[in-house]
Amino acid sequence: MRTTVISYHDNGVDLEGFAAFPEEKKGPLVILCHAWRGRDEFICEKARLIAQLGYVGFALDMYGKGVLGKSNEENAALKRPFIQDRYLLHRRVSKALEVASHLPDVDSHKIASIGFGFGGLCALDLARSGAALRGVVSVYGHFDPPPSELIKPIQSKVLVLHGGRDPITSQRELSGFEEEMKGGMVDWQVHIYGNAMHAFATPGANDPDAGILYNPVAADRAWIAIQNFLAEVFV
Repeated sequence: MRTTVISYHDNGVDLEGFAAFPEEKKGPLVILCHAWRGRDEFICEKARLIAQLGYVGFALDMYGKGVLGKSNEENAALKRPFIQDRYLLHRRVSKALEVASHLPDVDSHKIASIGFGFGGLCALDLARSGAALRGVVSVYGHFDPPPSELIKPIQSKVLVLHGGRDPITSQRELSGFEEEMKGGMVDWQVHIYGNAMHAFATPGANDPDAGILYNPVAADRAWIAIQNFLAEVFV
């Protein structure tokens, strides 16, 4: 496996992605969208795991080079501008797609995206933009749609992995998303892990009073589901 840091820019903001390449010369691309803290070691490790599967993993950067939250309050402040301005979110995630799809050894005809938490919303908005993706995965993500002018027909298959005890993303929001997918005639599926809270796949997440808790059983199940989904969409 080979890894490298990729510097790129969006509207004057210096960004720094992390790419992991498999031993094979060329492979499908998986764009990994980080949670509210920023492009941390968790999402970079996911890129490495993706490379072990024979794909190119690219962990994008939504916030800026070296920007990482140090508390829930800082994380929320970093995420807020993108939640309030979905045009900004759309532009930033689209720039990552542009950069990653032109990396050497990438099969640009086979691209998927996976997002965790805030990153789940980023991945879904990329699909909603009509981007030429094979598949999108949201792991304990958010589902509220962007303004209608940012929405185009979804070309990708969609997989949602959600905690049944997640109080941060409500079942009502999930139900609205399901209706959105049905209306768009999307090939979609939702897996609900009954005893899982928000951030169930993030080791060290331990704030059950806030509904945030690591669940190793659900995390393992989710990773198996992701591997199966990628194998399906990259055929």
